Amino acid sequence: MERNRTPAAAEPNKNKSDPEKVKVIEWEEFDQELARLWSLSSALKDAQEKKQSLKQKLESLIEVEAESLNRSNELEEMQQKLEARKVVMGNMSMHSMVAVEDTKKNEGQLSTELRSLLVAGTALSAARKKLELLSRDNGYIRLKNLQKMLRRRQQNMITQVSLLYPVKFTMGPAHEQELESFPNTSRSGNSARFKPANQGTLTILGLHLTMLPFKMTSFFTDKKEVQKSATALGYVGHAVCLIASYLKVPLRYPLRLGGSHSYIIDYGPSVEPTSSDLSSNTVVSTDVKHVEFPLFLDGQDTTRAAYAVFLLNKDLEQLLNYIGVKSLGPRHVLANLKELIRTVQSVDYIDT
Repeated sequence: MERNRTPAAAEPNKNKSDPEKVKVIEWEEFDQELARLWSLSSALKDAQEKKQSLKQKLESLIEVEAESLNRSNELEEMQQKLEARKVVMGNMSMHSMVAVEDTKKNEGQLSTELRSLLVAGTALSAARKKLELLSRDNGYIRLKNLQKMLRRRQQNMITQVSLLYPVKFTMGPAHEQELESFPNTSRSGNSARFKPANQGTLTILGLHLTMLPFKMTSFFTDKKEVQKSATALGYVGHAVCLIASYLKVPLRYPLRLGGSHSYIIDYGPSVEPTSSDLSSNTVVSTDVKHVEFPLFLDGQDTTRAAYAVFLLNKDLEQLLNYIGVKSLGPRHVLANLKELIRTVQSVDYIDT
């Protein structure tokens, strides 16, 4: 009984010292309570172990999540780099296509140049062989003989031209443009003129060439004289073309033959303003175009026709300079043609 009272008697003191309620356990229930506390302690220990295990798992999961996040960031960076590489590869592919096209064009040009070089090499080897033949005994003599044969052939062909279009000196009143008498001009260009006292003029195939209709035209201009001058200029143009082809001289001003309606072509740069000239006066485009000038007056401008005659005389001057003779002047078309034919037909032409 005292045992039972002792805890009861001590209960007020404990209540005084501990504000929490104290559970009084009977001695008979002590084993059960101890077993319950033991089971609770065991359960608490299991719970703590599970908590520790869960903590470790959670930490590992956090580490895995962090690693996954890092990998995701790295993957995103790699995707961005991959996209940049794709753009670079696309640009490189475009440049590669352009380079392939340029290479094909360059290959075509190189093949053309290679063929031209092969042709030039073949011609060079042939010329070298000919040079070796000429360097042997009597090579220079053979060359001179070949040149004489060529000049005789040219002389013969130009003689045919002189028979086809004879330029003769006829007696009668002097006409405009041509000399009253034909000068005797040497290859050095020195001339000794005859007495120019209205003793005659030059004709081509019986036609006079006068520049008077080309200087001024009016209602009272003789149409027959104009037609005769145009026909004479057509004869001169044809003769000039034949002689130039026989002498292998490309004319500076080529002709488009059409009889009494022939044209002479002047190739010159034509400077025209481009669209950019509207904003800047410093940019111009230069294109080489040709202009045709009529060697007749029928329905044509007098100035253009006179300039055509001037260009025709420049062609004659070119041929005269080629054979070493000076021109007689810009107003003497038939005189220059006759001097050209006379010089080619002379003996001096073969010996030079």
